[in-house]
Formats: sequence, C-alpha cells, structure tokens
Amino acid sequence: MLLVIDCAHQAQSVAALVQGFTQFRKDVSIAGVFLNRVKSDRHEGLLRDALGAVSPVLGTLRQSDSVHMPSRHLGLVQAQENQQLEALIESAAAGVTRETILDNLFQIGAPVTNHASVTALEPLGQRIAVARDEAFGFAYPHVLEGWTRAGATVIPFSPLNDEAPDNSADALFLPGGYPELHAPRIAANSRFLGGVRRFQGTVYGECGGYMVLGEGLTDAEGHRHTMAGLLPLETSFATRKLHLGYRQLACAGGPFPAKLRGHEFHYSTATVKA
Repeated sequence: MLLVIDCAHQAQSVAALVQGFTQFRKDVSIAGVFLNRVKSDRHEGLLRDALGAVSPVLGTLRQSDSVHMPSRHLGLVQAQENQQLEALIESAAAGVTRETILDNLFQIGAPVTNHASVTALEPLGQRIAVARDEAFGFAYPHVLEGWTRAGATVIPFSPLNDEAPDNSADALFLPGGYPELHAPRIAANSRFLGGVRRFQGTVYGECGGYMVLGEGLTDAEGHRHTMAGLLPLETSFATRKLHLGYRQLACAGGPFPAKLRGHEFHYSTATVKA
C-alpha cells in the first residue's frame, strides 16, 4: 500500500504519523509514502530526514494553486462543474512526474488476488429512468453498469432541464447529489415534479433523491421549496446536523436484499411527519 500524507502543516511529526499507520494493522503493509503539499526544498528535506528510519519516500507533490481542488459539504465539487479540470489534471501529472520516480511505484505494485466477492444489486426494473445532472450526480457507475449487464435498460434524464422520467420506464431512480443547491429551480420544474408524482412503477430515492421525494426542502438560507410530496418528509439545511459513521440497514421490503451496509454522511436534518 502507498500512503499519501498531507504535509502542508507538518515537519518532523510526520514520522510519528507514518509509524502509527505502519503499526496499526498487521494485515496492512505500507510499502512507502507519498508526500503531498510540500512547500519548499527545505520543507522536503525536513520530511525526508524525519522519515529516514520509518518508511521510504516514493514521491512528492509541491503545494500549488494550480492543483487545488475546490470542495463543499459531502466532498469535492463535482467534475462536471469544474471548468478547469483538464488543466488541473495536467498540472498535477506534471508535478508528480517531476518529483517522483514512477518506476518505484510500479515496482511495489502487486495484483489483487484476495478480494471479497461483490454481490450486484438487482435491477430496479427492466427499464429504469435515472436522474443524471449536477443536482443528481452521485449514482455509482458500477451499479448502473451492473443493471445494464443484467439486461436492464438505463434511461437518463435531467430534472434540472425540467425533463420527466420516460413514460416507458417501469422504475425510477433519483440518486444522491446536491438538490439543495438547485432547490428553487427544481421546485419550479413542474414537468419533472409532475412526472415523478404520476409515475406508476417502482420509485427509489437515495440521499438527495430521497429529499426530493419529500414534501419540502429548506436550503441553508432558510427558504423552503416544495418538492414531489411522495413521502411525509421535510429536509432542512438551515439547522444543519452532521451524522457520520458506518451503518447496517435492515430493509423493510422493496427491491433490495434484507440487509445492506453503507456509510452515513449527512449535513441536514430530516423530519418525518406522523
């Protein structure tokens, strides 16, 4: 395993951090470290000296505004929203190549031979309408590809462009994303919301999609926006509450197996009406 360390605010203390990672789990072997956000030659020298007896340094990347990726709640700004993405990738690649002996990385690489088998989720239907745009961008590609391999047809549509789910679909999937950033536009898109309300097949909303299936969504400024109203649910970002951690879900029916495992990462509050 290659361990990448954010070194922007570290010097000799990096040795304690790396040693902790190398000893924490006996089943994880760290072959070396990659030093990210190194500020200068002197800074790099301090880091390398500290790590001399702890772990080999396999590469570095200097701190630079040209490789800074903007972020927001729930993670990085989505790729389709970043107009400078290609330039950022080129700059990062040039920086890594300049400071890293790539052959060293290839030498420590090994094929994965012992991995747990993954059970694919069954398709929601034979023809699945899937919301796909900047407000609903968190669908996992391997899930959609698995549905296609299983013989289902995935039909993308854009709620932000006021598109309704395809009439021929027998299932509707609203993935997670950032509907709270586009709530006024979603609330005004009557064709989309009307299509969701009239949909006759299986309807599945995940994270942000689940919020849109509720009655209302209140944004960070405290403005409430009317959503689809299929669930007795109100979601608010005005009084945010952070929920983090791994969870096991016992499904009460629906298209999925009896138990699912996942990661909860919420910045909102949700109130279910009685």
